[in-house]
Amino acid sequence: MPRRPPAPGEYKVVLILRAELRLTAGKAAVQAAHAAVMLALAAEHRDRVAFDRWVSAGQKKIALVVPTLDDLEGVERAARARKIPTVWVEDAGLTEVPPGTRTCLGLGPAPASEIDAITGELSLL
Repeated sequence: MPRRPPAPGEYKVVLILRAELRLTAGKAAVQAAHAAVMLALAAEHRDRVAFDRWVSAGQKKIALVVPTLDDLEGVERAARARKIPTVWVEDAGLTEVPPGTRTCLGLGPAPASEIDAITGELSLL
């Protein structure tokens, strides 16, 4: 199903996981949740306008996947070039992956059109 274009002024958060890690569904959900919480807490203090727009519109979140860490690092570079907020989730290593493994990259909240310019071709989780 093709993704719909964002509404003008729409804000969202995107959570991107690494396919190569083959995380269980529960582990992937928790890593994405970590990123969402980190982004929200940071945005509440850094950019209250973006935070308020995102919250008032329902806190849209999209979960995506990339094949490798290199791909994820490329997305981060592109996001930073556009001044989109980013956070990394590094796992504690208690269950499925070694300590310090970068499992998830979070982007936003930011205008959906800005995020889509970077992530629009990525696969849904």
